[in-house]
Amino acid sequence: MDPRTKRRLTNVTIGLLFLFSGIEYAVILPTIWAYLQTLHAEPYFLGLGLSAFSFSGLIASPIFGRVSDSTRKTKAIILFANLFEIAGNFMYFMGYSKWLLLGSRLVAGIGTGAGACIFGYLTRSTTTEERATVFAVVMAARQAGLLIGPGFNLFLRLCNFKLGPFEVNKYTSPGLFMCFMWIILQVIIIFMYSDLPLVTKNNSQRTVISAEEEEPLVHDDVNYEAAENNQYGSIIAHENLVQPTNDMDGENSRVDEYQYIPNGHIDDEYKMNDNPFHNFSATKEYLREEVVVVLTAQFITLFNQTALEKYEPVIFCLFAGSFAMLLTEFVVGVFLQILGLPFVAVSQVSLFSKVTAEKTQGFSQGLRRSIGGLATILGPMWAGGLTNNLYIMLGVMMGLLTLLTIMMVLSYSYLKNYKISSQCCCCETSSII
Repeated sequence: MDPRTKRRLTNVTIGLLFLFSGIEYAVILPTIWAYLQTLHAEPYFLGLGLSAFSFSGLIASPIFGRVSDSTRKTKAIILFANLFEIAGNFMYFMGYSKWLLLGSRLVAGIGTGAGACIFGYLTRSTTTEERATVFAVVMAARQAGLLIGPGFNLFLRLCNFKLGPFEVNKYTSPGLFMCFMWIILQVIIIFMYSDLPLVTKNNSQRTVISAEEEEPLVHDDVNYEAAENNQYGSIIAHENLVQPTNDMDGENSRVDEYQYIPNGHIDDEYKMNDNPFHNFSATKEYLREEVVVVLTAQFITLFNQTALEKYEPVIFCLFAGSFAMLLTEFVVGVFLQILGLPFVAVSQVSLFSKVTAEKTQGFSQGLRRSIGGLATILGPMWAGGLTNNLYIMLGVMMGLLTLLTIMMVLSYSYLKNYKISSQCCCCETSSII
């Protein structure tokens, strides 16, 4: 098949995956509370059910991301992750007890870990210039699913029949519907999705490299000039290459990423190591100022958003005035709130992919999604305890946004100009904002 056709089909498949994830959220959420009531569940089970989905995704995302970085087999990981979506939704359809329903959301949430693999794949297969656009399209697909998902409940609520030992009604039918949808997607992935070659960045142009070419291109990135220097015993200066020293306590006593060898060459044992996590340091990678700022932005925006979603109707009831005034405030507030989300969400994902190493992008995106999952769990829980103190809740949210703004201003120079990590394809300063 033509490479361009493969890429097009793969992108369509990725879009369908995110579309289905949005549809699942929009189909399940409106009926889950009434479903739990038919199973005689306590009110707190609603929060448990919603949090279970985010919690399992929080755990699964970094794991799936790390596996994808090590194997580069994104297709197999997505197929495996979708099995959890299928199983989880079928368990939701069975609905024998409230505990099975809780378990179903826990199992289905594991399938969301595939998102980390996909964002890692998109980072490696796109240039920095086109990446934000690609991320925007993918995330727009999920928003489209959220938009059209409730429409499926118009006919799902009419279901009232038996399927073997199982009863299909307006509460169980969403689980059966999504089970079929994920099975269809499995078939689509098998025939349409391809693990495409990587893209190396060269003067802002796209260059596709095959699997056979990948290894030398990746491992020669430490010092391109060394191969051109023909002087015996010479070493080319490099920020990550440290000359040997007898002073064990000196500045140059630190262990370098590659072993020093005379004649200006790299030890073959280290050069041939294809493990993206070779000498990987999570502390050095994720505690850098620019990375901390982006992860903080991820947490605060999702924390505030989920907290507001839970008690938005109560918040607007606090404002005094006529019905028309309340309606106007509600419409304007929701409009402004939703208007900024796409810009913030896309820029966060794109920016994070540029301040972290490309070789470990799957794990990094998994970590970012875990931070977001933690925020979606803590946000509603924290807001729930301040139902009678909504002004305090809003004040703290404004304080968090102010703190984030200050952090962005102070770290703007780091975010605007950065040096790609030693695990990336090259070491150069470029603009990301």
